[in-house]
Amino acid sequence: MTTQQNSSTSQTSKIFDLLKQAVQGKELDFTQGSMRRAVLLLAIPMMLEMIMESVFALVDLYFVGHLHNSSEAIQTVGLTESVLAIIYSLAVGMSMAATAVVARRIGEKDPVAAAKAGMQAILVAVAFNLALSIAGFIYAREILMLMGASANTATAGTPFIQIMMCGSTIIVLLFLINGIFRGAGNAAIAMKSLWVANVANIILCPILINGFGPIPAFGLTGAAIATTIGRGLGVCYQVYQLIKGNGQLKIKLTYFIPHFKQIIALLKIAVPAIFQFVIASCSWIFLAQLVATTGGDHGSAGYQTALRLMMFFMLPAWGLSGAAATLVGQNLGAKNLKRAEDSVWQTTKYILIYMGIAMVLCLLAGHYFISFFTDDVLIQQVASRGLNMMSAGFLFYGVGMVMTSTFNGAGDTTTPTLINFFGFWLFQIPLAFILSKHFNMGPDGVFIAIPVAETGIAIAGYILFKKGSWKTKQV
Repeated sequence: MTTQQNSSTSQTSKIFDLLKQAVQGKELDFTQGSMRRAVLLLAIPMMLEMIMESVFALVDLYFVGHLHNSSEAIQTVGLTESVLAIIYSLAVGMSMAATAVVARRIGEKDPVAAAKAGMQAILVAVAFNLALSIAGFIYAREILMLMGASANTATAGTPFIQIMMCGSTIIVLLFLINGIFRGAGNAAIAMKSLWVANVANIILCPILINGFGPIPAFGLTGAAIATTIGRGLGVCYQVYQLIKGNGQLKIKLTYFIPHFKQIIALLKIAVPAIFQFVIASCSWIFLAQLVATTGGDHGSAGYQTALRLMMFFMLPAWGLSGAAATLVGQNLGAKNLKRAEDSVWQTTKYILIYMGIAMVLCLLAGHYFISFFTDDVLIQQVASRGLNMMSAGFLFYGVGMVMTSTFNGAGDTTTPTLINFFGFWLFQIPLAFILSKHFNMGPDGVFIAIPVAETGIAIAGYILFKKGSWKTKQV
């Protein structure tokens, strides 16, 4: 009995040590040692980071959903997020390129080249995003109208989307710098930057939306101000860590001087990665517009509510799958192909466990989660149906995420881009259109098309992964 107790105590102690090390924030060599430990050390902070990112959306949804014009407000937030997905595509695409190159250089034991590549990625991303944010500010109302919002919703939501577009450079930096840290093997700093951002957002959201003392109630616009300030503080924390330079990445001002050979090398990876996410984002935008035109304001608000909740569970899985990107990149840099492949299988195992639990929770308790965010019965009915249908494919979503992260971590961003093009634009969008319009299923047609298409994408990713061409990619 004593031996069993000692064994149990020792196991518990190891788990706590692992959790402590995962959140402390040290750059580690993932080209050797226990594979299971390596995956968990990366996955735990990445999952917590993505949970923090999803909390942003849910905090806004909660406070906005309790405004007197909640239907318009929820629709505005959801449609704006769909538009901002284009910005996220730029951010995530550059982040993927930075993670792949930084991880490869770290695996090759060349931290100076890793730091230079990271700074060049920041330079390029900021330059591109400034043009997008200016255009988004000028045409804010037109964008909401194009997305299918009613005239009243577009007018009420214009200040919200203008502020979010002006703060989009902050979003890009938040994603990109986190990608640099992840490539270097320090996922904990990325996680902590989201902690800083979220704490600020949670405090500021109710104050700026509802007012407090001398601070007036900004309503829906207050949510945009709070989110932008929160993310800005997260970026300040990132910049502090970069300047501090305690890890392998030592930053110098000279690294920001444009190095066109390095920029071209980054763009070769980043451009397909950006298109990869633009393709997916545009698909979500089209689906949001399809729901808005077939389901009206309540249908659109219900879809956005279900989507936000689904993403709350999906984003941690995306973080978990990101462990594969860093491990594949570093081990390919170290010429350890078997270890790179083993890291993918280990990550897949963990993500299937997580997504299985998430699927059961959504199917059994989804309606309780939804009722917490909105009091409108019509919105609740649409959201509950949507969440049930979309969560049915969670296991396949997980496999697809790991396969995508594997290709991206290897620097092969073209393969998942092609998968997304065929899966989303040539399959998901036509299927959703036919079901919702031709068969008069409305929003339900969209809800069905999402898991069906994601399942096909996961199968295609697995087949191409088994072919193994990602192992020979040079970056």
